[in-house]
Amino acid sequence: MMNTVRTIAGLVVVCGGLLVPGFVSTAWAQPADKKAEGAADAKDGKDSKEKKDEPKLSVTQHEVTIGGEKISYTATAGMLPQLDDKLKPKGNIFYIAYTKDGAKAEDRPILFSFNGGPGSSSVWLHMGTLGPKRVAMGPEGEAPPLPTRIVENEYSWLDVADLVFIDPMSTGFSRAVEGEDAKQFHGLNEDIASVAKFIRLYITRNARWASPKFLIGESYGGTRGAGLAGYLQSAMGISLNGVILVSPAVDFSTLRFDDNNDLPYVLFLPTYTATAWHHKKLPADLQGKSFDEVIREAETFASGEYQASLLQGARLDPARREAVAAEVARLTGLGKDYVLRADLRVKIFNFTKELLRGEGRTVGRFDSRYKGIDRDGVGASVDYDPSYAVVQGAYTSAINAYLRGELKYESDDSYEILTGVGPWKFPEGSYPSTSDALRSAMTQNPSLKVLFTGGYYDLAVPFASIKHVAAHLGLDPTLRGNVSEKFYRAGHMYYLRAEDLKQSKVDGAAFIKSAVGTR
Repeated sequence: MMNTVRTIAGLVVVCGGLLVPGFVSTAWAQPADKKAEGAADAKDGKDSKEKKDEPKLSVTQHEVTIGGEKISYTATAGMLPQLDDKLKPKGNIFYIAYTKDGAKAEDRPILFSFNGGPGSSSVWLHMGTLGPKRVAMGPEGEAPPLPTRIVENEYSWLDVADLVFIDPMSTGFSRAVEGEDAKQFHGLNEDIASVAKFIRLYITRNARWASPKFLIGESYGGTRGAGLAGYLQSAMGISLNGVILVSPAVDFSTLRFDDNNDLPYVLFLPTYTATAWHHKKLPADLQGKSFDEVIREAETFASGEYQASLLQGARLDPARREAVAAEVARLTGLGKDYVLRADLRVKIFNFTKELLRGEGRTVGRFDSRYKGIDRDGVGASVDYDPSYAVVQGAYTSAINAYLRGELKYESDDSYEILTGVGPWKFPEGSYPSTSDALRSAMTQNPSLKVLFTGGYYDLAVPFASIKHVAAHLGLDPTLRGNVSEKFYRAGHMYYLRAEDLKQSKVDGAAFIKSAVGTR
């Protein structure tokens, strides 16, 4: 991850998590062999030698209090196999499921959850917001004193849906079997097909075909989630009630600072403004305005005069160039000369290094409210992401203690929180995007609802890029009402902030209830 985890073969892998490719790739194409899928569907539910030889599940009983209601639930931790059309196992995917005791399957929504990376386990959504236990953080998401504490999650979503946390291949405890190459799962299409097979097998073995079905994916999990909506619908006939996309990287053209791609500069600028406002680096006339007023002004300028000026390229009138540079500087807290030297285009890692350079500090990528300290105060890039450093150790300790303690899942293997899976395979062509897969799913299933969420201080997937994707799905006007948006006053993992943890639960519960509708 570049200054966060590591750089692998031209790919930058990050937390909860987003992959930034080092090359141009193409849109999602459906990875379907329907005949093979059908053959597997007919056989997977039967007893077989492979099923008997699968790793044992750990099943434990628990209680949690949510909204004043005590809920008894069953936790299941274990593996489901990845089978080919001849029932030959090619790998095992680890999962943790929570099901409310005594509930009827057909009345109980089921929510499949995953994070991103690629290469990220499901720990962030699991122990950050959705699950019955969470990592204790400070009220603004600050790291608490060590050792890490695990507390009951009074804002768990278990009161409104059963929860299944999926660790895609090579993450968590998920591994290819001996003799199989894990790289066969490491690609946009391959990953979607793999997770879809897991979901189909899970609902088959657990008799959940009649349950309302939901997906929730964070960051690259948004890439996966949007793609899965299309794949599950078209290749497996699995219709979803809803998809929740958390800080989602759905269309990479909105995120990659490549030559001749001006879109990210436009979409990142409002988050630069939010960051500068938080750190009190804006001029007095802006700093004195409310957060909402400042954001509206930044969005208006970015989508208007700024975007039009970048489109002009070298044809931009020199006087206008000076004026635009002055306004960019005013809205970002950077110097006008710096903006001019950047040709009006300030990349993310230049911004995170430059904004607080005078204080000898940097700002975070996942959450730009956080400050970091670099060894080199004059360099062009940051040493690390302080907003990832806050969660890395805490969540690693928490999930390992929780799995082996409360869930009684014994394994000497390493639980891979965030691991290298590069080079990640993308189809050749343009930027990776699963937005059309999502559009296709919503068109074929007009009941499908989608909720886009994000944080105002997220510099991994800025809120303006999320709004852009939501507005450019290409939906028929009759379906546009099925898309909603919610944004919070924190970063990529906005649920780390106590107020947003609470509010996002309210919003998520309302979305699920609305998407289930009258049954």
